[in-house]
Amino acid sequence: MFYREAGQFKATYEADQALFPIRQDRVAMGIILAVAFVGVPLLANDFFLTSIMIPFLVFSLAAIGLNILTGFAGQLSLGSGAFMGVGAYAAYKLTSIFPDANVIVLVLISGVFSAGIGAIFGLPSLRIKGLYLAVTTLAAQFFLEWCFIRIPWLYNYNASGAIEIPRREVFGIIVTGAEALPLTRYFIVLSIVVVIAFLVANVIRGRIGRSWMMIRDMDIAAELMGVRPLQTKLLAFGVSSYICGVAGAMMVFFWLNAAEPSSYSITLSFQILFMVILGGLGSIAGSFLGAAFIWILPVFLRFLPGLFGVEVAAESIQHVTFMIVGALIIFFLIVEPHGLARLWQIGKQKLRVWPFPY
Repeated sequence: MFYREAGQFKATYEADQALFPIRQDRVAMGIILAVAFVGVPLLANDFFLTSIMIPFLVFSLAAIGLNILTGFAGQLSLGSGAFMGVGAYAAYKLTSIFPDANVIVLVLISGVFSAGIGAIFGLPSLRIKGLYLAVTTLAAQFFLEWCFIRIPWLYNYNASGAIEIPRREVFGIIVTGAEALPLTRYFIVLSIVVVIAFLVANVIRGRIGRSWMMIRDMDIAAELMGVRPLQTKLLAFGVSSYICGVAGAMMVFFWLNAAEPSSYSITLSFQILFMVILGGLGSIAGSFLGAAFIWILPVFLRFLPGLFGVEVAAESIQHVTFMIVGALIIFFLIVEPHGLARLWQIGKQKLRVWPFPY
């Protein structure tokens, strides 16, 4: 088959430790990036960009952030939606205080506030773990959600209680607000997601990532080997919350244009958690696969009857979509509990040894 390692020799340690050591993987990644940066903008319309691609990228980034904490560091969290809200409200306040600053830079800075809040709520992780830690992060979810509602300063004393994104320009191009073109917002979101995903992939392969995985697998043994549990866990909470905060800021600035506290409710936290579980714990690619499964598949199923000329009521389509997605979730969890990323790895392994069975 075309997926072969034979003849690809590595003469240096750098080549052996490369992010994509196999030529086919590098070619595939180049094709994916070419499709994302060139193919989609040329072929997609505004509806496809606004309703499918931009939210898919935002949720993928949020899933990467939660995957760092839950998949790589082994710390169960149910507060990712609240940390996304911290990033959104922080970015909104920063744009209010610094109206002439680059809004893209402010979106990236907003994750710092989310990281600080995440590290504070990550302090109990030194003493508790598992479901007890999940309850702690759930408390963070409810507390932060209460703050979004009860502290008027966060939404500039708006009578509606919502944050409304003003028009902002970067180098003369409108990037936020109702007048911003979907293609412009898509390029911004895509660029941020690609850069952060690349950085996370390299961090995971280094000393920090190995420390997280050691804590996940056996924290006592990791401590005996010199890994500091408190610093390592707090770093995982901070990095995860930072990425979730940036995703939350992009969600309101480059997709929704306005948001209420309910936009970052416990429902969003569970949605991101399902993306991580279905995509694959401890996998960057799994975060994208899980986000595609949870967000893109239901949208496709809603439009499927219309492609065949079948008229079905909107309510019926929504109910059937929930049933199909729920059944598929159960099916994939039974077939491969390690997620869609594991199925992809098995497929690649089969191609590497084909036509032999092992």
